[in-house]
Amino acid sequence: MTAPSSSAAAARPQGRFILVVLWMAGTLLSFSAIAVSIRALHGTLTLFEILALRNVGGLIILAAIMVLAPDPGQRIRPAQPLIHAVRNSIHFVAQALWAYGLTVLPLATVFAIEFTTPTWVAIFAVFFLGERMTLPRVTALVLGFVGVLVILRPGFDSFRPEALVVALAAVGFGVQQTTTKFLTGTNSTWTIMFWMNVIQLPLNLAANAVIGEPVWFAPKLDPAQWLPLAAIMVCGFTAHYCLTNAFRHGDAIVVTPIDFLRVPLIGLIGWLMYSERPDIAVLIGAAIVVAGVLINIYAESRPRP
Repeated sequence: MTAPSSSAAAARPQGRFILVVLWMAGTLLSFSAIAVSIRALHGTLTLFEILALRNVGGLIILAAIMVLAPDPGQRIRPAQPLIHAVRNSIHFVAQALWAYGLTVLPLATVFAIEFTTPTWVAIFAVFFLGERMTLPRVTALVLGFVGVLVILRPGFDSFRPEALVVALAAVGFGVQQTTTKFLTGTNSTWTIMFWMNVIQLPLNLAANAVIGEPVWFAPKLDPAQWLPLAAIMVCGFTAHYCLTNAFRHGDAIVVTPIDFLRVPLIGLIGWLMYSERPDIAVLIGAAIVVAGVLINIYAESRPRP
């Protein structure tokens, strides 16, 4: 058998990084669509109704896929069920806090605060996943965090207390993303997606019952709101499907800095759709974020000797 050439071996990490970028592009677009759709449905449905419907949409899509699978049981049988339970319980709390932030803060502010998540992922991944920290990865994380601070300007009049809710959500997302990377080693993407929706659906329904809202969605919606509802159900699935596959092809420390690009993207969407015009600090902060991402992309995409 002929050994693979050194050039072919060097090209493999480069090809895997390109896959990470493509999967993360799908993640960015999906999460941005979810944010806009939550804004559209807020005031008609409760946050927990919206999140429960997202779980229902994910299960419907998974059921359709499983019908076509040669061995559906094998696809959804979990390894490390306790890790699944911990991951999804923490993610349930984090996404509820994040969704609340979307209703009380500008979109760019929510996404900017959320991008302290890669810092938490980097810390958790080094200690719990054994990933290594390289100079380009550190640079991307530091510049991303600095860019977020420039956008938020903590200690100034522009700071809002509600931002702390989203900051707590970011810690939860850090745990969720680190455990997602861990689970991809022994679980299929379908398994992770299936148990996320199965565990979180009853949690969302129970939380909705606690706040005293009847779980009956259709009468609350007018025809114009069915489109954002469909977007949440579909993009809620595609966002996590793309994110899980990105973690499958790359280290958590590589994947999460790319997610910083959501800040300028959602800032543009907020400007165009809601007249949330970004000020100079947001633009400068976004430029710093993008610079960090580009440095990391350049370093990770270069063939290694």
